[in-house]
Amino acid sequence: MQPKIMMKKKSISASKASLVLFLCQMISALDVPLDSKLLEELSQPPTITQQSPKDYIVDPRENIVIQCEAKGKPPPSFSWTRNGTHFDIDKDAQVTMKPNSGTLVINIMNGGKAEAYEGVYQCTARNERGAAISNNIVIRPSRSPLWTKEKLEPNQVREGDSLVLHCRPPVGLPPPIIFWMDNAFQRLPQSERVSQGLNGDLYFSNVQPEDTREDYICYARFNHTQTIQQKQPISVKVFSMDSLNDTIAANLSDTDIYGARPVTERQPVLLTPTGSTSTKVELRGNVLLLECIAAGLPTPVIRWIKEGGELPANRTFFENFKKTLKIIDVSEADSGNYKCIARNTLGSAHHVISVTVKAAPYWITAPRNLVLSPGEDGTLICRANGNPKPSISWLANGVPIAIAPEDPSRKVDGDTIIFSQVQERSSAVYQCNASNEYGYLLANAFVNVLAEPPRILTPANKLYQVIADSPALLDCAYFGSPKPEIEWFKGVKGSILRGSEYIFHDNGTLEIPVAQKDSTGAYTCVARNKLGKIQNEVQLEIKDPTVIIKQPEYKVIQRYGQVSFECIIKHDSTLLPTVIWLKDNDELPDDERFLVGKDNLTIMNVTDKDDGTYTCIVNTTLDSVSASAVLTVVAAPPTPAIIYARPNPPFDLELTGQLERSVELSWIPGDENNSPITNFVIEYEDGLHEPGVWHYQTEVPGTQTTVQLKLSPYVNYSFRVIAVNEIGRSQPSEPSEQYLTKSANPDENPSNVQGIGSEPDNLVITWESLKGFQSNGPGLQYKVSWRQKDVDDEWTSVIVANVSKYIVSGTPTFVPYEIKVQALNDLGYAPEPSEVIGHSGEDLPMVAPGNVQVHVINSTLAKVHWDPVPLKTVRGHLQGYKVYYWKVQSLSRRSRRHVEKKILTFRGNKTFGMLPGLEPYSTYKLNVRVANGKGEGPASPDKVFRTPEGVPSSPSFLKITNPTLDSLTLEWGSPTHPNGVLTSYILKFQPINNTHELGPLVEIRIPANESSLILKNLNYSTRYKFYFNAQTSVGSGNQITEEAVTIMDEGKEDWKKEIVNGSRSFFVLKGLTPGTAYKVRVGAEGLSGFRSSEDVFETGPAMASRQVDIATQGWFIGLMCAVALLILILLIVCFIRRNKGGKYPVKEKEDAHADPEIQPMKEDDGTFGEYSDAEDHKPLKKGSRTPSDRTVKKEDSDDSLVDYGEGVNGQFNEDGSFIGQYSGKKEKEPAEGNESSEAPSPVNAMNSFV
Repeated sequence: MQPKIMMKKKSISASKASLVLFLCQMISALDVPLDSKLLEELSQPPTITQQSPKDYIVDPRENIVIQCEAKGKPPPSFSWTRNGTHFDIDKDAQVTMKPNSGTLVINIMNGGKAEAYEGVYQCTARNERGAAISNNIVIRPSRSPLWTKEKLEPNQVREGDSLVLHCRPPVGLPPPIIFWMDNAFQRLPQSERVSQGLNGDLYFSNVQPEDTREDYICYARFNHTQTIQQKQPISVKVFSMDSLNDTIAANLSDTDIYGARPVTERQPVLLTPTGSTSTKVELRGNVLLLECIAAGLPTPVIRWIKEGGELPANRTFFENFKKTLKIIDVSEADSGNYKCIARNTLGSAHHVISVTVKAAPYWITAPRNLVLSPGEDGTLICRANGNPKPSISWLANGVPIAIAPEDPSRKVDGDTIIFSQVQERSSAVYQCNASNEYGYLLANAFVNVLAEPPRILTPANKLYQVIADSPALLDCAYFGSPKPEIEWFKGVKGSILRGSEYIFHDNGTLEIPVAQKDSTGAYTCVARNKLGKIQNEVQLEIKDPTVIIKQPEYKVIQRYGQVSFECIIKHDSTLLPTVIWLKDNDELPDDERFLVGKDNLTIMNVTDKDDGTYTCIVNTTLDSVSASAVLTVVAAPPTPAIIYARPNPPFDLELTGQLERSVELSWIPGDENNSPITNFVIEYEDGLHEPGVWHYQTEVPGTQTTVQLKLSPYVNYSFRVIAVNEIGRSQPSEPSEQYLTKSANPDENPSNVQGIGSEPDNLVITWESLKGFQSNGPGLQYKVSWRQKDVDDEWTSVIVANVSKYIVSGTPTFVPYEIKVQALNDLGYAPEPSEVIGHSGEDLPMVAPGNVQVHVINSTLAKVHWDPVPLKTVRGHLQGYKVYYWKVQSLSRRSRRHVEKKILTFRGNKTFGMLPGLEPYSTYKLNVRVANGKGEGPASPDKVFRTPEGVPSSPSFLKITNPTLDSLTLEWGSPTHPNGVLTSYILKFQPINNTHELGPLVEIRIPANESSLILKNLNYSTRYKFYFNAQTSVGSGNQITEEAVTIMDEGKEDWKKEIVNGSRSFFVLKGLTPGTAYKVRVGAEGLSGFRSSEDVFETGPAMASRQVDIATQGWFIGLMCAVALLILILLIVCFIRRNKGGKYPVKEKEDAHADPEIQPMKEDDGTFGEYSDAEDHKPLKKGSRTPSDRTVKKEDSDDSLVDYGEGVNGQFNEDGSFIGQYSGKKEKEPAEGNESSEAPSPVNAMNSFV
């Protein structure tokens, strides 16, 4: 049985004394100390000390060992049950029981089968004082079955799609650990995109070409049997879109071609769990694992939140790239809805998991062993909690208590057994079983009735040695039944020890908090009960403390010199000190240069390595002191200069003139180190209340070495002094001797007294308790007084322990009280305290505000007025008024939808408030409530008001369709928020040329009931910008804009033709002009004749590029000037030569290139000649039209905007307008076949189809 060690006020320091303490009694029950001689003599019921776990999974290849160990006096015997019936081990040759033990060994290695011994086992340990039982131990052999054979088809998946590789491991006992590897036994890399789920499946959020492989292998490791099972390899082949497009025409049908779409981004979709919600039940104390894995491209990122709360700090972890939420040590407070959100750039998906935390039974108060003497009373308490609440049942010596032998001293009351007037025959072992659907708890607790005279276990005449002014702890370990009473005496004929200078611990130990020289002597401990009396004497010696009276000092020494540190000590003559020197907190170097003397350390022939801190440590058997100094080694002799340093600490502190409230402290200053001491700081330590903590007391000038100190009662003072100069503060001096002042009445009362009710019928009085040294004596308590204010009533008072709160019950609701709290101790009361005003608890307000009026200011703002409620009906501190308002109906839309109520709080006793953010043309309701610290009062009757019309929002959409040469069709949607009755729509539009210049603005008013419009008489191949908005009677709303282009005039451009393989069903048009409308005709010619169809589409705008206007560049201006000068010179030369009748190169070129306008049409290919001027856009001749046989011949050259500008790639604005520098049309070379070396034009694109 374990000893119970308890201290009343202070813990025992092992460094002070080596003691063994035993607690002998708690309330009315005894604990038997762990003393070998005592245990040999006392009878004790059995106690189970070791047993196998409840769920015991064993290796079927090894012997089964079921543990059951117990202790008791006399030693217990053991028996077993299996599946509820007696298990006769003598009849089974494979089963043996260990000697002097209840542990079973089932021999499996010599022919036994583990499966034959599956079952539920229970051990019983019994002696003449009772029977203890073990838990039900369920024996199950581990299983590692083989993988079921299955035919695995190769997985063929398109790039970007999601994929799940199922593992489906065999069901083992315990469940296996799953991991994925390849043929080389290397773990497959996992990431946010590819990861293993809790069920062992491998999830791909989106597959990539590098995922192609044939060796995805799932492994299951069974730890109990140390085996690993392998699933057949799974093959995955990922088809990229590029490889599909290369083979699509030859290998796939038209239907398949449309399925071979390029890799498209997709918004997240959850792969697991499925659906929008799910549930999970977990047991208290377990680890909660929640999982969300999503598909999507880009790879979704998972985020977890708890609805209506925060994830528990310090217990929440994220695993598997945040796909798994892990909460350890869950409790009922962790129940709730957990939402996982999968998000990428295209959207999000979420799933809500409703978690319910149940609980197997857990102990609140487990039954504890009782050691009683005959005639005493006691209780066994068994309290457990769980979810659902567990049921409690009792057994006596392993038998249900209802059918156990009757004991007149025993009474069962639910979770408690009450014993009255017990006798020795009442000894037994009781079992408490707490169980619910999730498990059970079983605890054994014995009742041992003993009649034993007192025994003192501490050795006689034991010697205790203590340093003066330290605590002394004298041991008196005892046992007896009934519990003995302990008394201490000093000397053989001394009187019984009492008073505040002693502390008596429950385990018999006597503590002298501050042992002085006169505490030396013999002390006698007497233990007595009704069966006898015994005493024991111990000796106490008080020793002088060890002090270093000459400490080592800081030294600066030249290299190769000699230095010496002193350490002179004073110690008790009966103690043998040992002196140890350390360098930098380590042993001295093993070097003959270091000479350790009786009270010094000398270093010969100093080197740079000797630089450091040297410490002198003095040890005795009772105490230890130390002092340090720094050695600095310099290369050259120091220059004669004054060294300024902090002063050395004062020493030789002495207390004289001790009075109840004052003492005189004197000291000797240390070396001031060339900087005069400016002042001394005195600090004190309270060894009784705050040992080890130093507080500021006072400070005096540096010329003063004595000070009269004011003291407080009931404080064990020690003082130290710190010297201060301009360089800094010295180290503190050694503490002075201790001085314990006498107790006195408290000087002050608690502060921060408050009275605030927590319920309508109570008053909670709180205060800040006095600190330990403020108590002025032992037995600190408080006198709490109160009375109702403004009522002729007497003070009601109560004295409470050293606490900081008292609750007055049965008070009226929210009335003022006068309150005062007075401190007192064993010697008397503190001065009369001041009174404070508090209030009893608040209750909900009784009435609602009246005369609620609403003034609508505009379509989005209203002002509400109300009359204040009488303050008496508030029944608490007025917090303010709350206005609840909500929209009932929008007058511009028929549908009604639920809108959450909004709340505005107006602090204080206000009678009006503004309601912002209202929706125009809507019906609202509101009510007003008054609020205090308890909550809200009743609501006023609902007030209905309407907001006027406002300007509408922008139309929901604007689409422009069916472009023709001179018309466009506009379609639009009505505003999402009409905010009134629509009166009309306003359409404005204007053309945009290639340089982004805007043409004249045209405005059209359209009736409100229209939803489309055909604009006619537009210019062909022209871009228009449209501005569209709606109007109510209040005004116009926000506008939306759109741009569109009318199609080209077919008479201005030739059809371009391209022959396409009849097995293909698509063709890519390249080199189109951005922001341009095109007409496409697809035709097919067969036995049934020629059939075709047409469609019109518009290319998207080009990316805007940053252009620089070269007309403003200096180099361009210079170049143009040079060109003008050259042309002027050339004209002069030509003029001179012409006057002479000669020819010049320009004339030759004019003769060689006649005007193309008069050149004949080329008959061989049906094309027209070039224009003479690229800027002269004259109409094409009739021959450019499509012939009557519906075929078009390939042009030699085509005019296109690509032909202009810088290079073959023209630059376009975002709206598709051309912004390249116009530089004239380039010459084209004749085309060969269906290929062209030039950049294709829009006409080329149209000629690709017939």
